Amino acid sequence: MLQITPTVRNLLILNVLFFIVDAYILPISNRLALMPILSPYFMPYQFVSYMFLHGGLGHLFSNMFGLFMFGPLLERMWGPKKFLFFYFFTGIGAGLLFSGIGYYENTQLLKSVQVYVQYPTPDGLVDFMSHHAKGFYQANLDFFNGFEENPTNPSYIQNSITAVKSVYQASIETPMVGASGAIFGILMAFGMLFPNTELFMLFIPFPIKAKYFVACYGLYELYSGIQNAQSDNVAHFAHVGGMLFAYILLRYWGTQRQNFY
Repeated sequence: MLQITPTVRNLLILNVLFFIVDAYILPISNRLALMPILSPYFMPYQFVSYMFLHGGLGHLFSNMFGLFMFGPLLERMWGPKKFLFFYFFTGIGAGLLFSGIGYYENTQLLKSVQVYVQYPTPDGLVDFMSHHAKGFYQANLDFFNGFEENPTNPSYIQNSITAVKSVYQASIETPMVGASGAIFGILMAFGMLFPNTELFMLFIPFPIKAKYFVACYGLYELYSGIQNAQSDNVAHFAHVGGMLFAYILLRYWGTQRQNFY
C-alpha cells in the first residue's frame, strides 16, 4: 500500500483548501492566478500562487492524483526539504517558460493589431482573424461579408478595429492555474531516476517502462504546444517547462551524487 509522506500530504491539503475557498467561499483566482506579463494585473508572486489554484474538480483531481502516485517515493528518497524545493523549482520554472513564450506571442499579436489599426481592410481582417481567432471568424461570417461589400463604411471599419483589439485584450487577460508544471516535473524525475519501472496505465493495454512513457508524454506536450490549437485551453508549454526544469535540476544534482542517497 502506498504510504503518503508529510510534504505530499500537506501539498494535497493546501491544494484542496485553495480549491474550496476559490470555488465556494471567496474567489481568489483573479489575484492569485498567473496572468500574462503584459497584463496590468500581473504580479511576480503569481509564479508561486498559481500552483495552488485549479480550473475545476477534474483538473484538481488529475494533478493531485499524480502528486499522490509519484510524490511520496521522491520525498522518501530526497527528504522533505529537498522534495519541496524541487516541487517549487519546477512549478515556478513551468510558469516562467509559459510566461516567456506567452510574452513573445502577445508582443507579436500586438504588432499585428497595430498594423491592422493603421490599415483596416476586409482582407486584412480575414487574415488577422484566421491566424489569431478562427472562432470569431466562423461565428461572424455575416459581418465579414458585409465588410467585404462595404470596405469604406466607417461603422464596419470601427467595429473591425474593436474586434481586433478585443482579441489582444482577451489574450492578455487569460490566466493560467494549476500544479501541472510541478506534477510534470515530478513525472520527469520519476522517469529519470526509475527509468525501467513498469507502469500500468488505464489507457494503455500493456505495461510501459517509465522512461518511454515520460518521453512520449513530453513529446506530445511539446507537439501540442507548438500546434497551439485555438480551441485548446491546456497550458502545454507549462508542462514542458516543468519537465525541462526538472531535467536541469536533476542533472545539476547528479554532479553531487551524495544528494541522491
